[in-house]
Amino acid sequence: MKEYFGASPELRAAAFYLRYQIFILEQEISPEDEFDALDTADRHYYVLFDNELPIATIRYQKLDKQTLNPDRLCVLPDYRQQGLGAKLLTSIEQRAISEKCKRSILSAETTAQQFYENLGYHVISDVFIEDGIPCVKMQKALAANQ
Repeated sequence: MKEYFGASPELRAAAFYLRYQIFILEQEISPEDEFDALDTADRHYYVLFDNELPIATIRYQKLDKQTLNPDRLCVLPDYRQQGLGAKLLTSIEQRAISEKCKRSILSAETTAQQFYENLGYHVISDVFIEDGIPCVKMQKALAANQ
C-alpha cells in the first residue's frame, strides 16, 4: 500500500474517483454538492493506493492558520474496517501539527461519529443536515498532545 500527498492532476483524479464512488454512487449525494468550490487546482489530498487502485482519500484544508479542517474522508467498501481511514486522518493531523495547527474541526456524518470519537474528537454542535445527510461538527485538540 502506498500513500501520496499533493495537488497533482493525477492525485486529484484519484481522489475524485473515490469521492464519486462513495459519496455520489453509494450515498447518493448530488455531484453539485459533492464537488464544491474548495476543489481548486491547488487543493491537496492524501490518497492511499493498493497497487494502482486508489482505495482511500481525504481532502487537506484549514479554516485558519491554527485550525485543520479534514474533509471528504472516504474508503472503498472492500477496504473498510482495516484502519485506513484512521491512517489518513492521523497523517493529515501530523501534517497540520507540523504547520503549527492547534485544533481540528470537521463535519462528521452521524453514522461516522463513533469513528471520530475513537480518534479523540468530540461533538460541538447539534445534528444538522449537510448534502441531505445528518451530520455533527466535531473538534479535537492537536498540539496539546504533542
